Amino acid sequence: MSKLLEILLLDDESIVGKRLKPVLEKMGCSVEVFQDSELAISRIAEKEFDIVVTDIYMDGKDGMQVLDLVHERSPRTKIIMITGHAMISLAREAMEKGAFDFIAKPFKPDDLRAVIVKAARALGSQIQLNPRQ
Repeated sequence: MSKLLEILLLDDESIVGKRLKPVLEKMGCSVEVFQDSELAISRIAEKEFDIVVTDIYMDGKDGMQVLDLVHERSPRTKIIMITGHAMISLAREAMEKGAFDFIAKPFKPDDLRAVIVKAARALGSQIQLNPRQ
């Protein structure tokens, strides 16, 4: 039996975490949600996550800084960037810095689920995308 996929979700908009946490938990993931980047960074220092999903534009540390910190701490962690300010140059910069994928807001939960499945498979997990969830 494989362990639960550990996911940290960071977005300064509370609705994002409230909406996505149950979706990811139904997939069989363990999800910790943060709105404050400093608190999320403190948690990342304590625990290694399989996947980090982070907004890019936030007060305090932004998603690009979180990306750098996560890669420094845990190179195997897959980082998925989300933003409401989708620009090709920003997506390219995030990918060049090591982001696994980039999703523009607004997005559907199924869009994130599909990327989580890709990231899980890249980590060697056999998580499945179940459309009935």
